[in-house]
Amino acid sequence: MKAILVALLLLSVTACSTSPPRNPGDICAIFREKDDWYGDAKSASKKWNSPIPIMMSIMYQESGFVAKAKPPKKYWLGFIPAGRMSDAYGYAQAKDSTWAWYVDKSGNWGADRDDFSDAIDFIGWYNNVSNKMVGINPNDSYSLYMAYHEGHGGFKKRSFNNKPWLKRVAGKVTSRAQTYTAQLARCEKDLKSGGWFFGIF
Repeated sequence: MKAILVALLLLSVTACSTSPPRNPGDICAIFREKDDWYGDAKSASKKWNSPIPIMMSIMYQESGFVAKAKPPKKYWLGFIPAGRMSDAYGYAQAKDSTWAWYVDKSGNWGADRDDFSDAIDFIGWYNNVSNKMVGINPNDSYSLYMAYHEGHGGFKKRSFNNKPWLKRVAGKVTSRAQTYTAQLARCEKDLKSGGWFFGIF
């Protein structure tokens, strides 16, 4: 009996772990491993009219699903520490000012950037703002990522036109979103019903 209790405790700790998913390239595997993420992503999708695969692809690109992700450090003369490239943080790599804007406009007081539920809601909210402010179609993952990375002002100015590396990254986000879409179509019925849980026994 004691062994069973220990096993259940370890299982609960693992389930609550903030470690990134083991197979980030498969959205079905992600949601099966992180059993509360699908519900969080679905809620954000409904609230902000932003497809789950696009939100998840943006998050993967920004942080690799690492809860406490931070930008790389910068160095003077190549070796003297000089802080980080920006104050972006968490799953969504949201900057302090942008996160404060989100909290104020969404009313999600107490939101944390290292909480998946809050971070996926932020991405959905930002995509919704991109739709309303600059007219980006909710299904246009390429343009949505450009606006996410460059900001709405930068997107309007087409600041990405002289950044071929960013165009390549946006292409990766689009390709991943398409892959996630195809994968989710095969498993979403089970995710909605919770049927995947019983399939592991």
